[in-house]
Amino acid sequence: MMEIPEIVSVAADRNHRRWSPDPVAISTLLVALVVPLRSQQPAAWKDASSHVRQFVPVGQELQLEVLDWGGTGRPLVLLAGGGNTAHVFDDFAPKLTGDFHVYGITRRGFGESGFALLTSGSDTFGDDVLAVLDALKLERPVLVGHSIGGQELSSVGTRHSNRVAALVYLDAAYPYAFDNGKVPTMKEMSDVGFPQPPPPTEADLATFDGLRRYYTRVLGFTYPEAELRQQRSTTPEGRVGPARSSPGGRFLTAGMKQYAQIPTPALFLVSSQSPGRWAETSTDPVIRGQIAALNALQERQAKSIEDALPNTRVVKLPGANHYVFLSNEADVLREMRAFLGRLR
Repeated sequence: MMEIPEIVSVAADRNHRRWSPDPVAISTLLVALVVPLRSQQPAAWKDASSHVRQFVPVGQELQLEVLDWGGTGRPLVLLAGGGNTAHVFDDFAPKLTGDFHVYGITRRGFGESGFALLTSGSDTFGDDVLAVLDALKLERPVLVGHSIGGQELSSVGTRHSNRVAALVYLDAAYPYAFDNGKVPTMKEMSDVGFPQPPPPTEADLATFDGLRRYYTRVLGFTYPEAELRQQRSTTPEGRVGPARSSPGGRFLTAGMKQYAQIPTPALFLVSSQSPGRWAETSTDPVIRGQIAALNALQERQAKSIEDALPNTRVVKLPGANHYVFLSNEADVLREMRAFLGRLR
């Protein structure tokens, strides 16, 4: 503990000593006390991704966060999965800038984007994408969607196929993206359930870097820190705090439509629903059964797409996680470049 020095002055009368404040000494003492406290505060975090961020008006009362990673060539727009923001592509997007000018959109009700009630079910999200394309004057871009982002791809690609050059579904081949009546239902998938890894420990939540290491340990890959900070709050001490709320979550499949025809050139990259490293060696019969059941449903969905849309390319990625662009980045980039390289 720091000792507070006695501050005295000698009175003119030598027989008396009295205490009086010395402004210089007090000022020095306060600095000595405050500086160590400030030095213990966590340093302000800065997003190191190469993107430029802007907010694009969609309608009169809504603005969406748009990230621009730059690049040359045809515009390519990334759409995140359910619950995620465009920051989930922070590590993936720069790998595409040699061939495309890459953008990412955070859908309404998530992250820093605004929120307003949907007016036309799932097509509202598709209309939001079109509004951003209009605002940025993007002509016939490639749309790339992960997971629920496939709903927006099919919405735009079926209603306005002339507005886009191609669609890339990153493990987004689910009934909300394609349903001709022969595919597994969403209820079948939800009834199976999805195996969940053990939760992070208090030690894992001490820092966001620790949380990233946790995901690497249990999944075999990790998420960009900016995305994790969009998902979780930060405590005053710099620890990972509780999950942030997303008002758009309950509307993700509101008014889900049945898209049975996709006239736009499309590439479907299908995962094997691998839950990650933690489950690879599991002998739990429940977990093994869930994985097998999910893979069977994925096979049915992929086969239905191949049979109904012969001009669409479907690629299955063995051992891939639902976040295929993170777990199998090299495979995804290879397939995308091969497919998109043939566009006019």
